[in-house]
Amino acid sequence: MGTSITITTDFRFMVLIMALLISPQVEAKSKMEKKTFGVTRDGQQVDIYILKNKSGMEAAITNYGATLVSLKVPDRNGRLDDVVLGYDDLAGYETDKAYLGATVGRYANRIAHGTFTLAGTKFTLPKNNGENTLHGGIAGFNKKVWKVKDVSSQESQALELTYLSKDGEEGFPGNLSVKVTYSLPVNRNELKIKYSATTDKETVVNLTNHSYFNLSGQGNGDILKHELTLRALKFTPVDETLIPTGELRDVKNTAFDFMTATAIGARIDQDDQQLRRGKGYDHNWVLNNNGILSIAAEAYDPQSGRILEVSTTEPGVQLYTGNSLDGTIHGKAGKIYQRRYAFCLETQHFPDAPNHPQFPSTELKPGQHFKSTTVLKFSVR
Repeated sequence: MGTSITITTDFRFMVLIMALLISPQVEAKSKMEKKTFGVTRDGQQVDIYILKNKSGMEAAITNYGATLVSLKVPDRNGRLDDVVLGYDDLAGYETDKAYLGATVGRYANRIAHGTFTLAGTKFTLPKNNGENTLHGGIAGFNKKVWKVKDVSSQESQALELTYLSKDGEEGFPGNLSVKVTYSLPVNRNELKIKYSATTDKETVVNLTNHSYFNLSGQGNGDILKHELTLRALKFTPVDETLIPTGELRDVKNTAFDFMTATAIGARIDQDDQQLRRGKGYDHNWVLNNNGILSIAAEAYDPQSGRILEVSTTEPGVQLYTGNSLDGTIHGKAGKIYQRRYAFCLETQHFPDAPNHPQFPSTELKPGQHFKSTTVLKFSVR
């Protein structure tokens, strides 16, 4: 009897081993590539993480500023090019003043005169854009080192970045816990960016990604022939300091009408007060998506055939046409970034919303959960 039991156990063990060898293995989650990017001036280690999919699309993200460093996508002939502006090293991002590829906050865009009132208390922020506060102040989220976690799955490679913005940082109230997740699906050429935040004190929050796009490839000429569609019937006109006046103006019969595909450069230099103030386009368009993930914009480059489709849950999108690029920035691969060599589509709440009660609210209270999603989808024609 004892011999029989031994033979049965050995046989079962052998069958198990054979089954493991023969049967198809469950595909483990693909692990993203990680490289050292440098050390900050105050001694913090910074890395860069590379997400890839089966089509060859590749997104490189650094935990310095939760920044999108590069985004390689195929053209109509299958050739990969990097379509976002940036720098080859950490030093470039430490000195950068253009927010290339950065996650910006605590409040993206401008706050007039660096002040706002919340629950009867007036808050004063550092002014870093004339008389206004821009993109979170002197040292916004783009200048912070974020914590990183690989949250990839079988469906996508994904990187989660977290940062705790302490109460009083850059003048903003409340300890704000922020999370940004970049994910690249295995079988789709799209980069999804998800934002979330919670606070322990009433505050304001407005987060966006500030990538500069050139669908012909970063540094490869201007973007004036790119054809743009913006699904917005209204925009928010601005004063001389680019602060919204509070008006929601119809785009119809103006240089701001991109309801049908129009070359970015077709009307950019028209004799128009708003264009003069922005030195081109630097304005917020009003979306009507009711917080549901919807297509906001589409850009097409006739030269490469690349199409960028931007979907978002945010109520606005800022079109900025690189008007302040002036050839002083030496970017990746030695490329020099001249005026209008890129465009930005910053999905967002409206500029200066804390001072405009009629705008969609940017207030966040304890117990509430801020959530936002933006998807950058690429294709060709």
